[in-house]
Amino acid sequence: MISLRFAVEATGARHPFVVRLNDDYGLRSTTHDVYLAEFEGADAVFEGPGGLLRVQGLRSGEADGDVLLVIPDRNIAHRLIRAASDHNTLLVTERCDQLCVMCSQPPKTRHVDMFSLLETAALLAPRDATIGISGGEPTLYKDQLFGLLTRVLEARPDVSFHVLTNAQHFVEQDVQTLRALPAGSVTWGVPLYSADPGLHDRIVGKQGAQAALLNNLAILCRAGAAIELRTVIMRLNVARLTELAVFLVTHVPFVTNWAIMQLENIGYARKNWDELFEDTSISFGHVASALDLARARGISAVLYNFPLCTVPEPYRALAPSTISDWKRRYLSECDDCSARSRCGGFFEWYPDDRGFAGVRHL
Repeated sequence: MISLRFAVEATGARHPFVVRLNDDYGLRSTTHDVYLAEFEGADAVFEGPGGLLRVQGLRSGEADGDVLLVIPDRNIAHRLIRAASDHNTLLVTERCDQLCVMCSQPPKTRHVDMFSLLETAALLAPRDATIGISGGEPTLYKDQLFGLLTRVLEARPDVSFHVLTNAQHFVEQDVQTLRALPAGSVTWGVPLYSADPGLHDRIVGKQGAQAALLNNLAILCRAGAAIELRTVIMRLNVARLTELAVFLVTHVPFVTNWAIMQLENIGYARKNWDELFEDTSISFGHVASALDLARARGISAVLYNFPLCTVPEPYRALAPSTISDWKRRYLSECDDCSARSRCGGFFEWYPDDRGFAGVRHL
């Protein structure tokens, strides 16, 4: 598992700040750039305009170009942007107004506003980066979110964003702001778990959530926004997946993408795993039917977080490697598998003894 946190010492600093690490002088030059001065034992020492930054356990070349959020009073740094990775996500809040039964990031009541620091981090990202925005629920702080997106995209037109949102908080007045964002620069990832309002609302723990979601999908559509619908499959909803596919092609055919997702065994899903996990390696029929129907009607439907060996051969091309590299692992059964190089593997916290029954070599 790739570490997203370092132990650090920041000389003379009192407040959180953002830096970009550089192995060599002169390649990048902003007030946020620091440069490798020396290695002292297991520590890398960087110097920059604000003084010295000592990073523990950093190997040579491991983090060149990475962007860190340094919290001096706690002697830690969060690795916000990894230059060598396609999997960079900024957590803008831990607050949420839903309580999903399988939530991988259980919400908290507190909020620490880091938008200005996260904006700086996005501005320092490598060229052509795609940056995820997640929570909690980012649109609880919609003005700050829109401000970050607008300013970063104006300064860095090469950057794009993927924002995860429950789409409960858009209003008609947002259309103008959404339209002003450069075309294709932001994709909104929105969860929809069932065509049945009662079942969707039960899964997200909020009455009336599906009705608000559908209304706000229409707002996003009128704004010309790119929308990726996301459906985590569970025992609660898998039998009605084809019904959801019919609903999508008849009610929201304007979506850019439909991602059918396997469950992640963390957060609330870990607590409810035995009641929620659907082993699609031995029962793929509902998923196949939904994929076939959606794709036949022009909706791009794909599979996220499905190891290739758990997917029937005709559908493996629809299962890209989507598990973030920092939380991905492979099982002993994956050794010498011919599909390993193109397979997304398993989550770091995947339960070997209560997972897919059909894991095998390909």
